[in-house]
Amino acid sequence: MSGAGTGEQDLDLARRRAWEERTTTPLIVLGVGFLGAYALLVLEERLPGWLHLALQILLLLAWAMFGVDVVVRCALTPRGHRIAFLVHHPLDVLSAVLPVFRALRVVSLVHRVRFFRGHGGDAFRARIVSSMLVYAVVFIIFIALATLNAERDAPRATITSFGDAIWWACVTIATVGYGDMYPVTVPGRIFAVMLMIGGIAIVGTASATIVSLFTERIGQLRERPHEEHERARGTHEPPRDGRAADAGGHPDAVPLQDDLRRE
Repeated sequence: MSGAGTGEQDLDLARRRAWEERTTTPLIVLGVGFLGAYALLVLEERLPGWLHLALQILLLLAWAMFGVDVVVRCALTPRGHRIAFLVHHPLDVLSAVLPVFRALRVVSLVHRVRFFRGHGGDAFRARIVSSMLVYAVVFIIFIALATLNAERDAPRATITSFGDAIWWACVTIATVGYGDMYPVTVPGRIFAVMLMIGGIAIVGTASATIVSLFTERIGQLRERPHEEHERARGTHEPPRDGRAADAGGHPDAVPLQDDLRRE
């Protein structure tokens, strides 16, 4: 029974991987389309009616497809592991609820590409660095767009253009915060809090990655002279029974190194 259960779990996992292989590229394209459609809706207020409707349909389609992807992958996960799947994929679940996470989901889809799924050190660092950079760019742009959409028509608003929104988002995520621009609406302040939390996470990840990389490189530099010394010693080491010859040929002579050890 246990063998049959294990076989069914392996089959379900294989089906889920096959689904992910087939849907990675379409979801990336749909996600990029979602970002472009949302940006166009926010930045261009005087769009033709048909184009506005088409962009709204694209946003709804992206929302629906991301939700379907999470449901199908959860269904293809073996029973008893589905809750763990949802817990370990929070971005996928949240992308079906909140638009900001739908934007970040586009970045997470890149991890399904074969190169970034490697377990070697180079693939891991490439995944961390690429994720850090792309997450930061997408996060800043999307939060800036969302904040602009919430702020520009509000009384006493200080964020009234996309340039203002980008400037505010950059100084906020960098923890500078000049205070010349700030959100005055409740949605805008919610986006500001999300930006602060995201900035801490991104900066922390970047710092940890850089420190880890430097530590690894320093360790390699420290080990290299020792390895070269051991290699040279192994090449030129005299035979063990050659101590008498090194000590002047006298059978009772003791090498200087042994005298030092005794002291």
